Amino acid sequence: MPDVPDSEQDPHEDERNLERRRRRALFLRELNEAKALRERVQPRRARAARMRQQMRMRTFRW
Repeated sequence: MPDVPDSEQDPHEDERNLERRRRRALFLRELNEAKALRERVQPRRARAARMRQQMRMRTFRW
């Protein structure tokens, strides 16, 4: 962005930047919540995957 004195900047630009930062903060908050949820759910998913693998090995014909 070229160096423009504050008096020549678009007055709506500050509002847009503020809104963009607000949306970004909300997105990052939700992303962190989703990651935390995935970490809590992961052990169950891993156990289910192990059980499926065991079932596959039991039914596999050598």
